[in-house]
Parts: sequence; structure tokens; C-alpha cells
Amino acid sequence: MEYNLLAGSSPHIRSSESTRKLMLDVIIALTPAAAAAVFFFGLNALLIIIVTVASCMVSEYISTRLMKKPSTISDLSAVVTGMLLAFNLSPSVPLWVAAIGGAFAVVIVKQLFGGLGHNFVNPALAARAFLMASWPVYMTTWQNPAADPISSATYAGADAVSSATPLAMLKMGAAADALPSLTDLFTGNVAGCIGETSVLALLIGAAYLLIKRVISIEIPAAFIGTVGVMTWIFGGDRLFTGSFLYHIMAGGLIIGAFFMATDYSTSPVTARGRIIMGVGCGLLTSVIRLYGGYPEGVSYSILLMNLVVPLIDRYMVPKSFGGVKVNA
Repeated sequence: MEYNLLAGSSPHIRSSESTRKLMLDVIIALTPAAAAAVFFFGLNALLIIIVTVASCMVSEYISTRLMKKPSTISDLSAVVTGMLLAFNLSPSVPLWVAAIGGAFAVVIVKQLFGGLGHNFVNPALAARAFLMASWPVYMTTWQNPAADPISSATYAGADAVSSATPLAMLKMGAAADALPSLTDLFTGNVAGCIGETSVLALLIGAAYLLIKRVISIEIPAAFIGTVGVMTWIFGGDRLFTGSFLYHIMAGGLIIGAFFMATDYSTSPVTARGRIIMGVGCGLLTSVIRLYGGYPEGVSYSILLMNLVVPLIDRYMVPKSFGGVKVNA
């Protein structure tokens, strides 16, 4: 019998998956949230999504040409970055701010560190943090969903109806009957960032990613579960009286847990490591929401845990298959 055995270096696992296919799956998963954003916030939301995606794609093309690197615009990662950035912006933000954010995400956070797979923090969230520090008024001017969003839409940044997000109202101690209902939070009929308000649309996209095995459940489950437990215990007037469902469905927790904390480049490679990251994100988010001066903490918690990922991977290395046991 003849054996055809070839020895080579790892990895030995092969897959038909490609970066373009994975990014296309993410785009498909984000589509329900994009549709909900346009439904609730009108053409403003659509314009911002178009501008951020275009800015990311143009920035990627120009930066790779200037650096004399192969163009990576066809892998669709710039489209995903643009959509995620748009989803983290107010529907009333000026279009030029959205364009600057897209360029920052791709050029500064992604390409200057080596391109896709080499960025050490999530580009969309880093761009959001940059815009928040540079233009805080634009970034925190919120808009209520319009009764007829298409016909009453104005250009982004103009004639926005000032409002407060559910988390800001909760932070300010608003009465329970003054807060938006859980039904409104679930459907998305509340003020907030473009892509974070509709829990229903985000869960549809998250289910798609889980079914397609683009992401795994460890980070989202640990992240959301930790926020739920922490806000239930410490979020009320007394221990164990907090509105944990409100904290789970309000703000950017769902989009952050399923679509940004799970980014391959900035999340741990092992299951145990991903659980640690999810718990860390949940603890930081809860502390910022409950005790910080800012009503939301999802973005900053993910960025901070991104910085810890190399350390997590270092100490969560799995045992090698067939390794020799060390004798005492």
C-alpha cells in the first residue's frame, strides 16, 4: 500500500471562507438595522450611511495607493467599517463629520498599522471616540424618530429635534412613566445612534451571523449577561432592584456585543479568552453607566478591552495536542 504523506508547517486546517465572504455576511446581517434606521430617522440616516461607507472606501483606495500596497477595497472590509461607524453616529450629525470619521477609521486606525488584521482596536469605535472628542456637540445632539421620516427628512445636521436618549433619561433620574417603554426600545422607536436603537433588527442580524458561524456566542453572552447582572444588582435605589432589561435594550449594548466586540482582529482567539473579554466589557460598561459621568459606556469598554486582548491571548494559550507531560 502506498501512502502519500506530506509534512508542512501549521496551520493544517483549510477553509473555503474568504475575507470578502465573511464581510458580505456581516453586511447582510447589518441590513435589517440599516433599514430600521431609515424607517425611524429618514433620509438623514441613509445619507450618513452612504457618506461613511464612501469615505471609508475612498480612503482605503487612496491610502493603499500612496503606500504602494495592493488594493484591498474589494474585500468589503471598508464597507463594514463605514456601516458600523454610521450606526454609531447621531442621525443629526453633519455629513462632513461623518466623512472625517470614515477617513480616520481607515487611514489612522487601520492602514497605518498594517491594514486589515493588524489594527489593535476596532476602527469604527476608535473613529467614534475621535469624533466625540473633537465635536461633542454634534455627536450628542439626538433626534426623535419622525412620525413620517421620509417626507419630513432634512439634511443631516439641520433642523434636528433635540432629545435625550433613554440611557441619558435614566441617568438623570427620570420617572418610570417618563421613560420610553420596553416595546419602543425593542422596535427602535427611541432617540439614539442610527444603528443601535432597534433591538429587533440587530437580533435578526445577530442570529444570521450565529447561524452562519461568522461569530461565536461567548463574547455577546458574557457581555450582555454581565451588564444584566451588574445593573440588576447595583442599578436601582437598593441592591437587586435595577432595571436590567432596560440597560440591556437601551444604548449600544446589542450592536456592540454582537457586531463590534466580536471583531476577529481585536478579540481573543480562544473560547476562554472571549469569555474573559465579554465579562470585562460588561463590567466596564456597567461601571461607566452607573457611576461615570457619561450615560453610555459600550464603545469605551470595547476599546479598553481591545488593548488587553494580547495579554488575554498570552495567558489563555491552549495546551498543544499530544504535548509531553512534564515530570516532577
